Amino acid sequence: MLQNKIYHNYIIEIFKLFLVILFSLAIIAWTVRAVNFLDLIVESGYPVFTYFQYSFLNLFGILTKFIPLSFLLALSIFIIRQLQENELIILWTSGVKKIQVIHLFLFLSLFISLFHLIFSVFITPTALNKSRKLLGNEKIISILPTLKIQQFSDSFKGLTFIVDDKFENQIKNIFLHDKSNILKNISSDRESETSSTIIAKTGIVEEKKLVLFNGLIISESKGNTQNDIIKFEQIDIDLRNLENTTIKQPKIQETSTLRLFSCIYNKFSKDPICKGGFNEEILPTLNRRMVLPLFIPVITLISSLLFIKTSGRIYYSKVSIFAYSFLVLLYAELTIRYTGINEIIKNVFLFSPAALAIFIYIFLKIKLSQETKNL
Repeated sequence: MLQNKIYHNYIIEIFKLFLVILFSLAIIAWTVRAVNFLDLIVESGYPVFTYFQYSFLNLFGILTKFIPLSFLLALSIFIIRQLQENELIILWTSGVKKIQVIHLFLFLSLFISLFHLIFSVFITPTALNKSRKLLGNEKIISILPTLKIQQFSDSFKGLTFIVDDKFENQIKNIFLHDKSNILKNISSDRESETSSTIIAKTGIVEEKKLVLFNGLIISESKGNTQNDIIKFEQIDIDLRNLENTTIKQPKIQETSTLRLFSCIYNKFSKDPICKGGFNEEILPTLNRRMVLPLFIPVITLISSLLFIKTSGRIYYSKVSIFAYSFLVLLYAELTIRYTGINEIIKNVFLFSPAALAIFIYIFLKIKLSQETKNL
C-alpha cells in the first residue's frame, strides 16, 4: 500500500515538473515567434484580433516540439533530486528493486509518448491548418498599417504604395502604382488590361476604401501607346478586392495526417499536396509525427542509468547520462530530415527506437543484477 502511494506521488511529481518545463519553454519560444507574427499587421494589413488568433493557434505547434526535451529535463531533475536527498532509500530498504522503479518511469514515458502522438498526429496539424485558413478567409484587410512614410510598400499583389507623410488615417503626397489591373474601375477603359498610376496630394484611409484628393490618374492600356491622364478633385478607391502576399495555402506541416497518408496509397492522385517533393517533405513530416514520439521511452531508459552505482566513472556521471539522452534526441532530429531522401537512413530511423530501447533495457538489467549479486 505504501509502495503504491509512493509510486503515485512520483508520477504526479514528474508530470507536474514536465508540464511546468513544457509550458515555460513553449511560452518563451511563442513570445519570440509572436513578435515575428506582428508582420501580419504591419506588412499584410490583418486586424489585431486575427493576429492574436493566428499566434494562439501556432502555440500548439511549438508545444509539440518541446515535449521530448521537457520530459527528459523533468525526469532527469526528479531522479537527481531523489538521489541527492536519499529519498529512494525508503524504497530500496522496503524491498523494492531498482528495475521496478525503472518500469514505473517506462510506463509514464509511454503515456507521454501517447500524449505526444495525439498532439503531433491530430491536434497540431488541425490547429496549424486552421491558422492558415484564418489568413485566407480574412476579408477585412487594412492598408493603413502597411503604409510607411517615404518607403515603398508592396504588401498587396500588383500594388505599390508610397506616401510622404501619415497622421492617423490621413496621408499626404501619395503615389500608387497598379500593375495588375486591380483598380480598373478608375480607368476610362475598363475592358482592356491597364496599368494605372495615381498621384494625389492628400488622402484618407477608411476601412474599405481609400479617398484621394487633388491628383492625377495615368492609365496605360495594353497595346496602346498613348496614356490616359485624368485629373480629379476627389476619388474613392474600393479596397475590398485587395489581396496581400501572405501565403494562404496550407504547408506540409499544416496538412492533416490522413491527407498525407492518402498520398502514400495514391487515393487522391489529383491532390496537389501529393505532387512535387513527396519523398523530401511528406515522409519526414509523417516520421516526425509518428516515429519521433517513440524516442521518449529511449531517453527514459538512458536517464535510468543514473541508478547504476558509478564508482567514480565519468561515463556514468549525471552530465554524461544527460548528454547521452540529448544526443539521442539530436540524432532523431537530424536523421529525420533525410528519411525522405535515402532509403537506408529511413529504415535505420524507423527501427532505432525499438533497437535502442531493447539494447539499453538489457544493459540496465545486467548492470542492476550485478549490483544485487555484489551486495
